[in-house]
Amino acid sequence: MEELEKLKYPIGFFECPEHISKDDIANWITILDTLPKRLSNLVHDFSEEQLNTPYRDGGWTVRQVVHHMADSHHHSYTRFKWALTENRPLIKVYEEKLWSELIDAKTAPISLSLSYLTALHAKLVYLLTHLESADLEKSYIHPEGSVNVSVAENIGKYAWHSNHHLAHIQNLVDRKGW
Repeated sequence: MEELEKLKYPIGFFECPEHISKDDIANWITILDTLPKRLSNLVHDFSEEQLNTPYRDGGWTVRQVVHHMADSHHHSYTRFKWALTENRPLIKVYEEKLWSELIDAKTAPISLSLSYLTALHAKLVYLLTHLESADLEKSYIHPEGSVNVSVAENIGKYAWHSNHHLAHIQNLVDRKGW
C-alpha cells in the first residue's frame, strides 16, 4: 500500500467475514462500547492547534474527524433502527464531505460530539446486545450499488469505522510526537 493509502486507510479496508460468528458480533460490540472512552482519552488534552491539525495532507482536522464520527454513527444508529423495523428499507446517504465543511464540524468544541457519542453508543450497545439472531439477519439497502447490508454486517462496519478514525488520530499523535 502506498504512503497516501496508508494514511487514508491505516487499518486497511473493512472486510466482512463470509460467515459472521457470535464471537465477531461480541468483539465488534465491545469496540463500539469502548469507542467513546478510547476517543476521549486520546484527544482530551489536545490544544486548539492540535484539534485544527489535519490527520494527513488534504485530510480532515482532528476536530472534523471527531465531529464526523458523531455524525456518521448517528446515521448508523438510524440505519439499525430502520433495518429492525422495516422490510429492507432503502436508506438515504448523506454527503459526509459537505457535512465536514459545515461550521459545527470546523469550529464547535469536540466535547459536544464526545458527549453525544457517549450517549449514542450507550443506546446502540444496549440495543445490539439485546438482539435475537434473526434480528442480525435483517437488512437495509444502500443506494450506492443497491447493496444489501445486514444488521450483523453493519455492526462490523461501524466497529471498523471506529478503529479506522481512531487510527487516523493516533497515527498523527505518533508522527507529531504529541
